Amino acid sequence: MSLAWVAGALIIAAASFVMGLAGFGIALVALAFLPFLMEPATAVVLMTVYAIVFALAVFIPLRRDVTLPGVTDLLIGTLAGTPLGVWALATLPAGTLRRLIGLVLVGVVVLEWRGLYPARLSGRRWGLGAGLLAGVLGGAVGTPGPPVILYATTQGWGPRTMKANLQAFFVVNQAVILAGYWWAGLLTAEVGRLAAGFAVPAILGVAAGVRLFDRVDHVRFRQIVFALLGLSGLVLLARG
Repeated sequence: MSLAWVAGALIIAAASFVMGLAGFGIALVALAFLPFLMEPATAVVLMTVYAIVFALAVFIPLRRDVTLPGVTDLLIGTLAGTPLGVWALATLPAGTLRRLIGLVLVGVVVLEWRGLYPARLSGRRWGLGAGLLAGVLGGAVGTPGPPVILYATTQGWGPRTMKANLQAFFVVNQAVILAGYWWAGLLTAEVGRLAAGFAVPAILGVAAGVRLFDRVDHVRFRQIVFALLGLSGLVLLARG
């Protein structure tokens, strides 16, 4: 058992814990640190594999709460944006990808800390735009969540409907992205080996997050997570 494997297992377990606790963030947290241990493209594809599995697990019990009109525009947008994101991941140098991941992380942290959320976005263009951006970001750096979550908070959905709609979107979004990775030759045997090798830490992390949901100070925990994301994003931007 190598030190790199232990570090990777701890990172993936922590990211999965955040997913189980908060219902988001597995890729954001993992990709803040995994690019220091492996090629960014490998890390992005690996976390996409885990993301679709966990999104499907969350979606199944909520499937009756999905409102199709709420996610249709998002899905149309993501179908258009994903090819550009996959192309970027397949062609850009590793240093550029690390800086892109860092830029996304810092942007998400700024939005979170400044509370820069609009009250209401109406009109199809916003759903199409959010889906398009999610496809590009998801395909390129494995983080489709921020634009879609931002859009969802402006739609007046109840908590259960929001969670169901988001997971429905992520299942399709991640499936389309994985298909793109396969087509581009990025879904490799190495990714499969890593996914199997880190499966136990990932499952344990999610299970722990779900179990501790009612025992954790969510405000404090969220503050700590975003502080770490911001710090890692700055390091990735600086070092590339």
